[in-house]
Amino acid sequence: MIKTPICDIFGIEYPIFQGGMAWIADASLASAVSNAGGLGIIAAGNAPADVVRTQIQEAKKLTDKPFGVNVMLMSPFADEVAKVVAEEKVAVVTTGAGNPSKYMPMWNESGAKVVPVVASIALAKLAERLGAAAVIAEGGESGGHVGELSTMPLVPIIKDSVSLPVLAAGGIVDGRGIAASFMLGAVGVQMGTRFLVAHECTVHPNYKKKVLEAKDIDSVRTGMRLGHPVRSIKTPYSRMMLKAEFDPNITNEQFDKMGQGSLRKAAVEGDEKDGCFLAGQCAALVKKEQSAKEIIEEIFAEAEEILKGADKWVK
Repeated sequence: MIKTPICDIFGIEYPIFQGGMAWIADASLASAVSNAGGLGIIAAGNAPADVVRTQIQEAKKLTDKPFGVNVMLMSPFADEVAKVVAEEKVAVVTTGAGNPSKYMPMWNESGAKVVPVVASIALAKLAERLGAAAVIAEGGESGGHVGELSTMPLVPIIKDSVSLPVLAAGGIVDGRGIAASFMLGAVGVQMGTRFLVAHECTVHPNYKKKVLEAKDIDSVRTGMRLGHPVRSIKTPYSRMMLKAEFDPNITNEQFDKMGQGSLRKAAVEGDEKDGCFLAGQCAALVKKEQSAKEIIEEIFAEAEEILKGADKWVK
């Protein structure tokens, strides 16, 4: 069975984090992943502090294993959510879309292990100076907010830049992705898109259908003009946003407003016309719904077989 330092650091059986997907990764999914031996993560997204606290308390009822909360640093509620995470003594905090510096002392004091998602050397080095437990090197193949570098170059670049354990993310959906991540220098992975179709994921059925039906070229990046590109599945909404991306008659403020509420429409309402269905490029490899336990056991069994047979190419 695959064991890495990530397992010991975070008290988990398998070196895998479930991605913090806003409007999707709730107590149900997070607890299921933790119960299956990974690290489940509740996504705070743009939710107010009281909603996040409720989800944390619900997860505590559903699992006695470690779980985490992903704090989206661009959220207008980030300050209050950061405080709730500390007050609730959450075991792990992952961060995205920003710089976590202002919250690190509070989280470290609460006993939380902080793991920032990074897309550059500068942010990885900052995380190390601030006392992070590890970093997640997330490539642009992932769903949601993405950086410029793909996973293949990013993971070794980050690995060579810091002494912290590195988890790989972006484009990882099966044992092949896990094995490749280890070869690049990671000691764990974060995976989001595959967990979208977990039985315990409460996202709208239309969202799961979009992922299961996705083809190889069915994802698109939008929002480049605002400096915060987002990857999603091609829909009437994403095509409209892509067209607006280059329209000189639309201001940045108008463009930003066009995106507001679109993820909720997809995740909660299943709106296939005006919803934004965030998913990574690896969605084309997702073929079936399974329990979180089945997903984790299957991908790590596959990774083990690949790693055992890796020496067949060396003469």
